[in-house]
Amino acid sequence: MTARPSSRSVRFLASALAAGALMATAACSDDDGDSDGGAAAAEVAASPLAAKSPTASPTASSAGRLTAAGARAALLTEADMEDDWAQVGDKEAASWRENMLVGEVDVAEFLTAKTDAADCQQLLDTLYSDDLLGKPSGAGALRGFEQGDSRLLQQVAAYDKVALDESLAWLKTLPAECDQFTATDDTGDERTVQVTETSVPNVGDARQGLHVTVQGTAADTPATLTLDVAVVRVGTDAITVTAGGLDGGEDDSVERAVEQGTQRLKDVQAGRTPAADPGEID
Repeated sequence: MTARPSSRSVRFLASALAAGALMATAACSDDDGDSDGGAAAAEVAASPLAAKSPTASPTASSAGRLTAAGARAALLTEADMEDDWAQVGDKEAASWRENMLVGEVDVAEFLTAKTDAADCQQLLDTLYSDDLLGKPSGAGALRGFEQGDSRLLQQVAAYDKVALDESLAWLKTLPAECDQFTATDDTGDERTVQVTETSVPNVGDARQGLHVTVQGTAADTPATLTLDVAVVRVGTDAITVTAGGLDGGEDDSVERAVEQGTQRLKDVQAGRTPAADPGEID
């Protein structure tokens, strides 16, 4: 009867074969040049074992794209805010809509630049729908805060780089193209809209700020809606902060939100965990 090899012998043989295969692979890489060796190293770094390593980020994908978990981790918390801002539920924040932004732009005011009227209409529409930068191409998340009658909404999302740069360039033109115009709601009431440029903290790779006021009526009472808006691009991701209300603008709070939010996003992109969230509200 033929003797069966011991389990120790089998393990030794398997180890020897594996080592030989690795040596052969390394030799092929050397023959092909350094570029293939770099590709092999990249494949190892992106392997499941690398993903489980202690240094791998739980919020960023191996390809560096923002994940849903990463977008949420980059959102502001109450600990990041000053004054009396209180976090609201995500569903409530996602449903916020400001009716004073609803209206048809008076095209007749734009006698020589009809495209300006379209841009001003787009501004109102996207401020209302919270899609100022267009639809994200990847993961995204939002969070809302309230203070008295004022609201602050922060959004974090991944975008196509070209489209994101185009959106920022478009925002930069609005203070000149839409400095003042009239919009009419479905009841015939007219609203005067003014748009000016505001400064944004020098953070991120690119940024743009707007100050928007809408004078009209709310509940049959004269009212002025004031919104401060800031957008910051960090790589192919961006944060958008919009704050204000009928009580006036919130430029100081927007500046702080931009500074804190940009740092949180950078932490996520670098594989670091931002400061602990004190709690989420459903």
